[in-house]
Amino acid sequence: MKQVTLSTPFITLIIIDYGARIQKLLVKDKYGKSTNVVVGYEFASNYLKDTACLGSSVGRYAGRISNGSFELDRETFNLYENSKIHLHGGKEGFHKKYWKFEAVNYGKEPQVTLSYFSKHLEEGYPGNLKTFVTYKLKNNALYINYQARTDRTTVVNLTNHSYFKLDNSNSISEHHLQLNCPDYLETYENLLPTGKLLPVQGTSYNFLEEKPIADKKLDTTFAVGLNNEVIAKLASKKSGISMEVTTNQRGVVVYTPLKFAGICFETQNFPDAPNHKNFPSSILKPNQKYTNQSKFEFDLI
Repeated sequence: MKQVTLSTPFITLIIIDYGARIQKLLVKDKYGKSTNVVVGYEFASNYLKDTACLGSSVGRYAGRISNGSFELDRETFNLYENSKIHLHGGKEGFHKKYWKFEAVNYGKEPQVTLSYFSKHLEEGYPGNLKTFVTYKLKNNALYINYQARTDRTTVVNLTNHSYFKLDNSNSISEHHLQLNCPDYLETYENLLPTGKLLPVQGTSYNFLEEKPIADKKLDTTFAVGLNNEVIAKLASKKSGISMEVTTNQRGVVVYTPLKFAGICFETQNFPDAPNHKNFPSSILKPNQKYTNQSKFEFDLI
């Protein structure tokens, strides 16, 4: 595997080509000590056995697609599925591919760009898709920018799957979370969306006001509120590190796994959008460019 390290006075970022993954993201805490704020492996080779998409770029469609298929231009495309669910791009999604390092800039605002070429009908998706991701450090923020172009009408939904943990605790229960998201996506027991958006008010999904995560487990798509620049805030009083998330996407999947401590903010379109006409469109045409722009800004509290 190939690896690139970028640094500013406040942040150090380590990227590997397998899955275009964030291996480490080091941020200085209130004591001036560098803290790795993402969950990851010390040795890059361990990612070959990873089943949690740690730090990875997920595609061609992040999230779930029902019945392992979708219809596009009156044609049905069958995808890899497990129990009628297609997840995170299939059996060999983008997170299991070796991306190509296209460019590295070690200047004042260091950045690295990687690319992956997905062939027509890879995992069942139509169109040859050329995808780029650029990781950039500017001051105390990490910018992640996904772009994609296709030669045939297709569906695209890309995201980064980093698990954040802002201190060295074995739990995130004392992390404080705020979500500027007034609605969440209702799902069946298998986590496929019903098609309905429900208000968070009066539910356990209500993080409109900052509060500890406590024992709440999430695998939930929240609808980003209109005119809300900052969609999520996370903070640890132990380390003094805080993080704000902004994005141009309509949704964010907030996920806290059962087996280890961490929380994902998967900025993206809604899961199963190809099968729900009332969801934001995930269709990309040959004359269009897909763009997912997200920022993770760090500070001290």
